[in-house]
Amino acid sequence: MTSETVSPTNAGAPADASQWTRILAKYRTPNHARSLFELAVSLLPFIAIWALAWWVLQYSGWLALGLAVFNALFLVRLFMIQHDCGHGAFFRSRAFGDWIGRGLGVLTLTPYDVWRQSHAIHHASTGNLDRRGTGDVPTLTVAEYRAKSRLGRLIYRLYRNPVVLFGLAPIYVFFLQNRVPVGLRGPQGRYWLNAMVTNALLFSGLGLVIWFGGFKPVLLVFLPTMMVASSIGMWLFFVQHQFEHTSWEHEENWSIHDAALHGSSYYVLPGVLRWFSANIGAHHIHHMASRIPFYRLSEVLRDHDILAQNHRLTLRESLGCARLHLWDEKRQRLLSFAQARQLNAA
Repeated sequence: MTSETVSPTNAGAPADASQWTRILAKYRTPNHARSLFELAVSLLPFIAIWALAWWVLQYSGWLALGLAVFNALFLVRLFMIQHDCGHGAFFRSRAFGDWIGRGLGVLTLTPYDVWRQSHAIHHASTGNLDRRGTGDVPTLTVAEYRAKSRLGRLIYRLYRNPVVLFGLAPIYVFFLQNRVPVGLRGPQGRYWLNAMVTNALLFSGLGLVIWFGGFKPVLLVFLPTMMVASSIGMWLFFVQHQFEHTSWEHEENWSIHDAALHGSSYYVLPGVLRWFSANIGAHHIHHMASRIPFYRLSEVLRDHDILAQNHRLTLRESLGCARLHLWDEKRQRLLSFAQARQLNAA
């Protein structure tokens, strides 16, 4: 694997990806007031729009549904704040950040301690062909796909279908998988406690909604917000690592620093989407220095133009990523099923 080269406008930028960790360390300190402000401007509108959608149900179900869908953007932002708390990046007090994250986990249907552990595994193994399977999008190599039976290929093709990957899979993950913490190593008691408390608070809240408003607020406000937000979240997570010239290596050639820089995209979004997604598009920087709060990632891009040019992926370009399915180890790129078939025939 080759490291990023130094551009003429970035004299002094490191050629070795591991050196970025030291350079980016100065951006790690969060601003407590700024963090509270970002939390407030995300949480308060979310609650207000939720309440407004519930209120307008008595006049128009379609208007309530529209508000619920729009509110999914604020829920995505709340998940990103929970994400920063999980990395210890949002507040100087790790304990305070953890409790904020646990509270947000009820709204995002994501038990915080369980998710934090699986996400830590993702950061520690992203781009490693020998450590796939936890906190990532299932990805086969061309050789692995060809070695599967017809049924195995069919199952993989179904999973990688956009309808499943961005429609059914997010529903399964957030509504079902997150309810029961299985498959994680470590203190199982803590994971189960966190999951069950999250579930209890979630179902209690839904019970109160049904008690006071019936099932309509659940069907036309809660479910649409969650379903749209989970699909957006799955898409963002997908394009952050599933682009044509990403990076996958076997253990002996894998480096966590190279995987962070070369296996994560810079998703260049319009300003309003960048705000709602809390700058998560600068994913290569996040993987190199996960302790940087999201509101300081723009500082890094401003100060280090070489990172702003690294694996840029525009909104339009990202749509093509949905057609990529298999990792070609020989050519070091993701291919579509059709491309893999053509190469095999050739």
